[in-house]
Amino acid sequence: MRPLEGCVVVDFSTLLPGPLATLILAEAGAEVIKVERPGGDELRSWAPKWGAHSVDFALLNRGKQTVVLDLKDAAQRPELDRLLANADVLVEQFRPGVMARLGLDYAHLAASHPRLVYCSITGYGQTGPKRDVAAHDVNYMADSGLLSLSMGPPSHPVLPPALIADVAGGSYPAVMNILLALRERDRTGRGRHLDVSMSDNLFTLAYWALGRGFATGTWPGNGKDLVTGGSPRYQLYPTLDGRMLAVGAIEQRFWDAFCEVVGLDPELRNDSTDPTATIARLRDIIASEDAAVWSSRIAGRDCCCTIVATIEEASRDAHFTARGLFQYALQDDKGRSMPAMHVPIDHAFRG
Repeated sequence: MRPLEGCVVVDFSTLLPGPLATLILAEAGAEVIKVERPGGDELRSWAPKWGAHSVDFALLNRGKQTVVLDLKDAAQRPELDRLLANADVLVEQFRPGVMARLGLDYAHLAASHPRLVYCSITGYGQTGPKRDVAAHDVNYMADSGLLSLSMGPPSHPVLPPALIADVAGGSYPAVMNILLALRERDRTGRGRHLDVSMSDNLFTLAYWALGRGFATGTWPGNGKDLVTGGSPRYQLYPTLDGRMLAVGAIEQRFWDAFCEVVGLDPELRNDSTDPTATIARLRDIIASEDAAVWSSRIAGRDCCCTIVATIEEASRDAHFTARGLFQYALQDDKGRSMPAMHVPIDHAFRG
């Protein structure tokens, strides 16, 4: 029996944050009922398509039931009330105030469903001056200051490769708090309203930058610090054939091993003297050989170095295959199959 079997989740969310959260709950055994507006979740129409709908929709909404309801149509309210009567968890992702206008806010529903755990995921939370501001992932990262720590030079700004606010600020905290609320309900018999703000939760990811600023009064800048490009020990170095060597040799023993592997000049190994000169010299050294050469030289050496893999290479990596990351499969309406998206649930809980 999986941990959340018997738990019913009614999901009003769209796109990424809420659907990923409810997918994780579904993988742990919850029955997830996805309520879509007439016309469906807009993610269905995105490209690329996989079968009748987008591959993104397929990856995020597997294993869920779908019910189409017009929340503004009073004639459909009995069907919605029937769903909610059996719900343990409700997940919604509308702007603050929308569910209240529909008569579906927590205060209204808790009167008749006191055990309901009600999770609202928004960009800026249910309160505060920015609560109604329209934004997406990059805006939340910009407002929280997280983006300022590593965004490339003004001549070539770089966007993060992941929707960090949606996933790390929205989906994961939603799951965490839903599980905590269910645990609390086991003791008290009452649910609660959870206010998950994606921008709020990004500050956790910037813990080190906040610590430096609050403690020293000197605030980190763009690409200036240990893990953002200011140190030769934690850096990306291009190889001769256009690949990248990722170096994370922070501790002295790993740094010493790395310097030996690449043959760094002895006078530059004390990187506190002139880190810029050390970085420049390492760029020259690494750029003198192809990635395959460096891969063979770092093999078996404790130097915290890795050739940057493409996402295709990573998906076929023998380690991740052995770990079973892609052992589950999806099938579209034409009978074609593809690996299902990995979710951070222990295999023992997934059945």
